[in-house]
Amino acid sequence: MTDPTQRAATGPGRDRRRVVVTGYGAVTPLGHTVEETWTALLAGRSGIATVAAIDVTGLGVRIGGQVRGFTPGRYMPPRVSRRADPYAQYALAAALEACAQAGLVVDERLAPRVAVVVGSGYGPVGSIYRAADRLRDRGPRGISPFTQVTTAMDSAACEIAMRVGAQGPSRAQSTACASGADAVGAGMRMIGHGEADVVLAGGADACVTAVDLAGSGNARALSGRNDDPTAACRPFDAHRDGFVMSEGAAVLVLEAAETAERRGATALAELAGYGASSDAHHWTAPHPEGRGGCLAVEAALRDAGVTAAQVDYVNAHGTGTLLNDATEVAVLRRVLGERVTRIPVSSTKSMTGHMIGAAGAVELVVSIQALRTGDVPPTVNCDEPIDPDINFVPHRTQHHEGLRTALSTSFGFGGHNAALVVRAV
Repeated sequence: MTDPTQRAATGPGRDRRRVVVTGYGAVTPLGHTVEETWTALLAGRSGIATVAAIDVTGLGVRIGGQVRGFTPGRYMPPRVSRRADPYAQYALAAALEACAQAGLVVDERLAPRVAVVVGSGYGPVGSIYRAADRLRDRGPRGISPFTQVTTAMDSAACEIAMRVGAQGPSRAQSTACASGADAVGAGMRMIGHGEADVVLAGGADACVTAVDLAGSGNARALSGRNDDPTAACRPFDAHRDGFVMSEGAAVLVLEAAETAERRGATALAELAGYGASSDAHHWTAPHPEGRGGCLAVEAALRDAGVTAAQVDYVNAHGTGTLLNDATEVAVLRRVLGERVTRIPVSSTKSMTGHMIGAAGAVELVVSIQALRTGDVPPTVNCDEPIDPDINFVPHRTQHHEGLRTALSTSFGFGGHNAALVVRAV
């Protein structure tokens, strides 16, 4: 095992500090903790169903991945839950789980060196829509004085910082479906270059709303399988017809390796590489040759000092849309070459749906869990793979011994691309 106090030994960032993950938390359509979510993933259980929390009458798409049974009072006092949008509530719950696992207590000495970065594609849209309705129905006096802060994209990061006492930088990251991965990458950079010693980084979204279902549905981006929700998300399957809108959050505790060692914290994995790019091509369609995706994945591998031959597992973006899945296969084949036909490649969106800004963070947690256990969650509904030479882990969990390095990809609307590389410790 590498000495956790030494600096990164490979890649262009070899003079930066090593970054380890010491805790993580998640709130997803499959459960309110990492353990609940992981257990459901290994069982191949879907969290996608007919949307129940909103009126979907008249909508072309009436299915989604909702967080069900979430009780804010378990995680925050009423004064916080009353003001916080669900996306911020999920983020705060995930952050508290992550801190508990990491044994992280932010005292007066550590506080200035603790930062928070939360990514979100949509932010507190539910609160924004409700505020607009109140203004229309009740006039200006119906608007809460908290509205201007709780309808802001940075509200999740602020709630976490205030709750744990983090006095380092706290900020939002918004790059569509790559937001969660980019937030983790930003946190990695902050630690690597000495801006912080600990970063709570992740993503959150709560955009299963009538407006967002209507908009994405009208864009023909969503699956229309209203009568068979659990079969709707079909990554890498020949009969895929769109992604499924979902909600959730994940937050990871990132630490400089020497900080974690000094605290006596257990390193769960090393966050070794991060790469990002833009397609500069189209608002919703990926570049037809996958140029931006290749740039991001190549940059992440280079940053980690990892070759294609060292990648043991890919948690793919795998949305179940016609263009994304075909392009992502092309990207993986180009960057990983024949290696991609000898390792497991799975998309857990087949069970969670697409949690937008939360997706990259949740899928990084899944990647680390796979490294730690050897269990690779399946791609359910992958009945007829679009590339029969790739092991998409169809239908059932597979166990693979000796997983050391995992790649997690996130490709978003607007041409945002991000990739993360994690290593076992």
